[in-house]
Amino acid sequence: MTTTKQYSTEEKGGENIQGPPEFTWSHLWSPAVVNPVNLKSYTIPIFNLRDPYARSFHLSWLGFFVAFLSWFAFPPLIPEAIKSDLKLTNAQVANSNIIALAATLVVRFVVGPLVDSYGPRKVMASILIIGAIPSGLAGTANSASSLYALRFFIGILGGTFVPCQAWTSAFFDKNCVGTINALVGGWGNMGGGATFAIMTSLYQALSVSGMTQHVAWRASFAIIPVPSLIIVAILTLIYGQDHPAGKWADRQDLPAVSINEDLKKGLYIRQDLDKKKNEKDTEGQVTVRPVEDHDAEPDVVVQSTVDVAVNEALTLEAAVRIVTNPLTWLPALAYFTTFGLELAIDAQMADVLYTLFNKRISGFDQTQAGFYTSIFGFLNVFTRPFGGYVGDRVYRVWGTQGKKYWMLFCGLIMGVSCLAGGLYLAGHEEPKIPHLPILMLVFSISAIFSEFANGANFALVPHCNSYNNGVMSGIVGSFGNLGGIVFALIFRFQKKSKAFWIMGVISIVINALLVAIPVPKY
Repeated sequence: MTTTKQYSTEEKGGENIQGPPEFTWSHLWSPAVVNPVNLKSYTIPIFNLRDPYARSFHLSWLGFFVAFLSWFAFPPLIPEAIKSDLKLTNAQVANSNIIALAATLVVRFVVGPLVDSYGPRKVMASILIIGAIPSGLAGTANSASSLYALRFFIGILGGTFVPCQAWTSAFFDKNCVGTINALVGGWGNMGGGATFAIMTSLYQALSVSGMTQHVAWRASFAIIPVPSLIIVAILTLIYGQDHPAGKWADRQDLPAVSINEDLKKGLYIRQDLDKKKNEKDTEGQVTVRPVEDHDAEPDVVVQSTVDVAVNEALTLEAAVRIVTNPLTWLPALAYFTTFGLELAIDAQMADVLYTLFNKRISGFDQTQAGFYTSIFGFLNVFTRPFGGYVGDRVYRVWGTQGKKYWMLFCGLIMGVSCLAGGLYLAGHEEPKIPHLPILMLVFSISAIFSEFANGANFALVPHCNSYNNGVMSGIVGSFGNLGGIVFALIFRFQKKSKAFWIMGVISIVINALLVAIPVPKY
């Protein structure tokens, strides 16, 4: 049997036990309770900043959060400030939104393999530093073409989502990975809402202080986004840790690696615990014991590849396997609809509200439209984490199928409510006036269930192509941006009311069709 390096509790900052413990509130500030096979944490010690698991958690969502401060800084300032200053048409505004999403689409595909090769910490810090450069140049925009170029390169920051999800997937075990991925994704996505509130408030304050419109929106980029990106990148490099094993290269020393290698060589036999006990077929759950010692007590329980999978560099063979695996496209296409719709609401709603109510409600200006739109982003504080938490809960009862059906259910509710919102707008065009509370209620339901589904999605992703989690996170994240691009194109060529109900129909159809894709039991 292959020997493996043994890690002590003191060395890795956690307590090693067999199996996830029952939740207690003390887990939130105590050292991580660690799975001795893969060194992933069974618990979420978010208040123990001395613990590397807690630091990895906080740095992952913080990096994604600050990326939004530049990545999404344009939409809240476009309706009044940027659009009039640069003399943009509606078509040019739509084009700039599409270009920003296209950049993120490309970057997320590229970043996935880089994460598997070099680790999420270094990739996260690199993206933040690179993205700070065009962010600092945002104020140089003087035409539609220069705005396109700047938004394309600032769109690189959207790639931070991939190391954000891969980082926590490497540090937290399957009993809580859905919750933890949803927390970092949700808290990071909260940056979308925060950006609307921060940038509109800052622009307003600078304008009141005497700056012209031309100067105020340009100064806003230099005051908040750029310093935030650089500071968090430095914190990530200083206080972050590549992997529970230490450096990224040390992941190959994990006990899980040697167990997996021995399974492939036939040095272990697999035996179904439940089948031995009651002759029931329980796909996936196995015990692992040496071939030469059939009477020994089982050493490890391996339910799925998630238990022993360690990130591997992408090869041609692995790429073909990933592309031809239906499991790849289940979360990817679902995320196409759910995150794509979230991006569309974030990008379009401020302009929709401003256009509808600027002349109908006294004092309803760009700032008010931005505040209302920020609500959808701020919902991520609890909606996306709740989606991941429910995914973990149903997993304990129904396995991976529970995660799948919860994700698709949320996607369907999202689609139906978006369809309803679009039809409501279509039925209240001039001279009819839509009611702001009804409009916010309907699209809040869409936003809530899209964010539930996003959290559920990345509870499922670690079970799909587990040996290339970085690539998988990149593919799924890219498809979210692809959805944003497709939906932005719909807004580009259709009336906004029609665009909303078309998005709803697309979401309903895709999520209904994905029910047919099978998933492993665990």
